[in-house]
Amino acid sequence: MGTETCLTPEQIRHFRHNGYLKLPTLLPAERVEQLRRAVTQDVKDAVDPVVRDSDDRVVRLSKLLDRDPIFRQSVTDDRVLELLSGLLGPHIEMVHNRHNHATLNLAHRNTDHFHRDVVQWSRSIVTIIFYLEETHLDNGCTQLIPGTHLLPGVDVLHRIDENEWVAAAKLGGQAIPVPMPAGGMLAIDSLVFHRAGPNQTDDTRMSMTIGYRSVDELASVDDPTTELVLGRRGYMGNDGRSRNDGDERTTR
Repeated sequence: MGTETCLTPEQIRHFRHNGYLKLPTLLPAERVEQLRRAVTQDVKDAVDPVVRDSDDRVVRLSKLLDRDPIFRQSVTDDRVLELLSGLLGPHIEMVHNRHNHATLNLAHRNTDHFHRDVVQWSRSIVTIIFYLEETHLDNGCTQLIPGTHLLPGVDVLHRIDENEWVAAAKLGGQAIPVPMPAGGMLAIDSLVFHRAGPNQTDDTRMSMTIGYRSVDELASVDDPTTELVLGRRGYMGNDGRSRNDGDERTTR
């Protein structure tokens, strides 16, 4: 991966067409190590809120943005937001009530099912997975089914591969693995079918996941579950009202 800060038209088209894109830059190694240490410490101390697996192991730290400031600094880094602006435009919000967690993909008995991150295309988000360790076939790299963000919406998020028409189409057989280096970032259209692969090692596969979306220019009030991270919030409805609260965030 290089250190590009802007997406090319070809990269943007790849994301639109396939539903995912490996962002063309890496978080610095020093920052990745800081993040790893912060995750490891909160997992060791079981700092709530956490999610445990069937073996009572802590496998997820929830409400990541309320934890060590290093998490917020990293997911609002200029390099991240400038790349995202190629997909979402100049006004971007970070979503607090979808994702907002760090995950340890440990070896376990169960296989994850394919899922989506939202149910309909009209209020989609861009999911960014930040990989804090190298991820490959052995330790459970992300698997996704390209193009499935263009399929109809359904009223469930999880176990979507068990939906009758999805199963009948045998779409699971079209999945591809997406290995990533430590510090790599994967952008996913929130409607694309994806899952974590099985970890067949004794090690962890550590990652963070954050959701972003463009500012809704038809929203006349702020959504308290989102946080403006780039640009400004403005109202552009055609009902004669106006809104510009002066709240603006720019990259530094």
